[in-house]
Amino acid sequence: MTPPRVRAAAVASALFVAAVAINAGAAGRSSGPPPTPVPPHGSLSPFPTRLATPADTTVAPTVDAASALLADPDTGQILFAKDPDARRPIASITKLMTALLVRKDLPLDATVRVDPAAVFDRRSFGATSVLGLQAGERITVEDLLYGLLLGSANDAAVALAIAADGSEAAFVRHMNEVADRLGMRDTHFASASGLDDDGYSTPHDLLRLTRAVNADPMLRTITATKLHRIPAQKGPDRVIQNRNALLWLYAGAVGTKTGTTAGAGACVVATARRDGRELVAIVLRAPVEPFSDAAALLNYGFDGWRAETLVHAGDPAGEASIRGGTVPVVAGSDLRALTPVADDDRTRRVVVHPRAAYPPAPDDRVATLFVAAGTNVLGQVPLIVPAVPPPPAAPGPWWARTADAVAGAVADAVRAFAA
Repeated sequence: MTPPRVRAAAVASALFVAAVAINAGAAGRSSGPPPTPVPPHGSLSPFPTRLATPADTTVAPTVDAASALLADPDTGQILFAKDPDARRPIASITKLMTALLVRKDLPLDATVRVDPAAVFDRRSFGATSVLGLQAGERITVEDLLYGLLLGSANDAAVALAIAADGSEAAFVRHMNEVADRLGMRDTHFASASGLDDDGYSTPHDLLRLTRAVNADPMLRTITATKLHRIPAQKGPDRVIQNRNALLWLYAGAVGTKTGTTAGAGACVVATARRDGRELVAIVLRAPVEPFSDAAALLNYGFDGWRAETLVHAGDPAGEASIRGGTVPVVAGSDLRALTPVADDDRTRRVVVHPRAAYPPAPDDRVATLFVAAGTNVLGQVPLIVPAVPPPPAAPGPWWARTADAVAGAVADAVRAFAA
C-alpha cells in the first residue's frame, strides 16, 4: 500500500482568504458555506466567503493558477486554456477516478468491512480529512462515496480501494488502466486518495475524467450534495459537508471536486449549468484558493460565449481538388458550437483527405471544413460529394476529343437499345 501517511511532509491545508473583493453580479452569490464539521479530529475547511471575479465577464480573465482549462463537456470544445498539458500533482482530484472505479466494481448498497489499513489515527498524514473509520466497522459503499467526494475522506478512499481490488496497490494499477482507456496519456495515479503527490495529471486529461464521472447520474448527485449524514459505529452521526465552496457561492454550480496538498496547491474541478448550458472549469495549483479563478472562468464561458449554428448540413462549401479531378462538396452535418461574443470574425479552412481520389461515390467524405474565430478552432464538419460530375476532358487535339465523345455517345446508345 502507498505509504503517504508516514511521510514527514506537512499537512497541506492552505488557508484560504476569507474576504476578498467581489463582483456580486458576476459571482452570483455572496453568502458562503457554514463552518464544516470534519469528524472526528479534523480541522475546519478553510472556505472563502466571497469570490473575486472581474467586472467584465465577456473577456478572458487573468488566471492566477498555474494551469487552467474551461470547456464545454458535451462537445469537448475548449474555451480557455493556460498550460493545459503540464503534468502536475492533483491532490484529492484523484478521488474522482477512485469513485469512477468503485461505481463500476461495487453496488451502492454493498456493505464494506473496514480494513485496518484504512484506519487513520490522529498522527497520520492526511488525518485532517477522514471519516474516522474504525477497523472492522461496517459501512455502505454509498456512504463511503459521500465521504470520499464531499469530505474528501482519505480513509474512505483506502477502504473502497481494498473492498474493490483487495489492496490499494492493486486498485491503483486498475486506476491507471482505466486512465489509459480514457485516453489520459499524461496521467499517472500513485494512490487512491491523492495524498502522495507522486501522481499527476493535466487539465486536458482531467476533462476526460470529468466527462466520464459526470456521465454517472449517481456521482453527479453526490458531488452536487452540500451535506450528508453518515451513521457512526458509536456516538452521533457523522455530518459530512462538501468542500466545494462554489455550491454556496456560485449560481449554477453542480459539482465536482476539490483538492489541496503542499505539492499540488489548491485545485478544483467545477461543473456549472446555466440556461441549459453546462461548462467545466479546471484549476490546478492556485496560489491561495481556486474558487475565484474557477468562477471567473465560468462567468467568461457563460457570458463571453454564445451557442451558434455555424454550418448547416447540405450547405455548399465550394469545390475540393482531389487526386484525378475536382468535385463539388457540401457540409455533411450541422456544426453547432460556442462562439466568442467579442469576435465575430470567422475563418474557414478546407483540408482535403490525402486518400480521396476521383471518381468518388456520392456522399463520400473527401475533405473536412474547419471553422475558427481568431486562434480558437470552433469546430469541424465533414465535407461530402453530393453528386459525381462527369470526368474531366481528356487532353489532346480537338478532333481526338470529338471522336472520343462520339464513340461514347454511340456506346451509350447501343447499351440503351440492348436494355
